[in-house]
Amino acid sequence: MDSQSLFSVRGKVVLVTGGGRGVGEMIASGFVANGAKVYISSRDAKACEETAKRLSAVGPGQCLAIAADLSKYEECVRLAKELERREEALHILVNNSGAAWGDELDTYPDAAFTKLLTLNVQRVFTLTQKLLPLLRHGSGQDGPSRVINIGSVNGINVPVFETYAYSASKAALHQLSRHLAVKLGPVITVNALALGPFRSRMMQSTLDSIETELSESLPMKRIGRAEDVAAACLWLSSKGGEWVTGTVIPIEGGGLVSPDAKL
Repeated sequence: MDSQSLFSVRGKVVLVTGGGRGVGEMIASGFVANGAKVYISSRDAKACEETAKRLSAVGPGQCLAIAADLSKYEECVRLAKELERREEALHILVNNSGAAWGDELDTYPDAAFTKLLTLNVQRVFTLTQKLLPLLRHGSGQDGPSRVINIGSVNGINVPVFETYAYSASKAALHQLSRHLAVKLGPVITVNALALGPFRSRMMQSTLDSIETELSESLPMKRIGRAEDVAAACLWLSSKGGEWVTGTVIPIEGGGLVSPDAKL
């Protein structure tokens, strides 16, 4: 039970959606640094290609880009078919693509719910469904395949900010993860990470205005770093995380237990 074998992902095939920047890039970087073959996908083809080239240059794993607008059903289907063309199996799927929307209650637009519930929940289901044949082929002697859905502390607590569709969508994603875990075990494990604040484009305006205040409100006195989310994904994807499924794991510096947290 040495740590190298318990937490190895070397040679695994991974898909990280929204992997061109932000939290997705942090996760992809962790897998590549540990010898996995990582596909990243988002609608920003240029960002994906640049990130894939940069991560592959560092290695020792490999990073490849496949651009896709994952808010669209047909694009999820196309991405799944492209992976089936390239790979015999998929060992790890990280559903990270997502969007946020903040507005006052009286003016909160109906379109926000349509956009966020579609991308943050429905298309996670769509892509996972379409990739089931590859994920089932990835399960075997080395253990079950893994699905990791990137949720949020705002799907657990009541947010400080007026992000009604976002918090509702992440709560739904957490429940979807539990439901899929029951259906797909023991061949595939399904877990969700309830993330706190990380440096990403989605969080940029918040961090620009209250990063110091937000950090000081958390027991750990800082926002998340790349290694925090990468380590959680590596654990869930390795032999060490094989018996964990149907969980929602907070990665948030203790904010959920702090009455003063600005989450």
